[in-house]
Amino acid sequence: LVGENNTIKVGDFGLARYVLDDEYTASEGSKFPVRWAAPEVIEYTKFSSKSDVWSFGVLTWEVFTGGKSPYAMLNNYQVANEVRKGYRLEEPNNCPKDIYTLMCNCWHQTPEKRPSFCSIKEHLEKLTEDF
Repeated sequence: LVGENNTIKVGDFGLARYVLDDEYTASEGSKFPVRWAAPEVIEYTKFSSKSDVWSFGVLTWEVFTGGKSPYAMLNNYQVANEVRKGYRLEEPNNCPKDIYTLMCNCWHQTPEKRPSFCSIKEHLEKLTEDF
């Protein structure tokens, strides 16, 4: 999706919600895509712009792997356990170090320590200037 001022929006239409606050807690028993879910989503079904940043990191990983499935060798239960324990996706072959560092920053265990989408945008713009 592209919004006002060419703002790009990445979303899972199955989970799309209009929320006024930055955080949304899903009702008990809600289903969500575990392989793209931040630890706080797995643990508490608590969604925010910071959990979206986590998902963006996974999406970026998919792009740089040519569309591989994240955590392909694990089932959803194993993915949830490994993410809780701090396991992160491995660096894709031929992925620029700066991009993988950005992915890892998106996957910080503490949501407040993940970058904002504004800072991600600025970082990516800087990287494109360097090419």
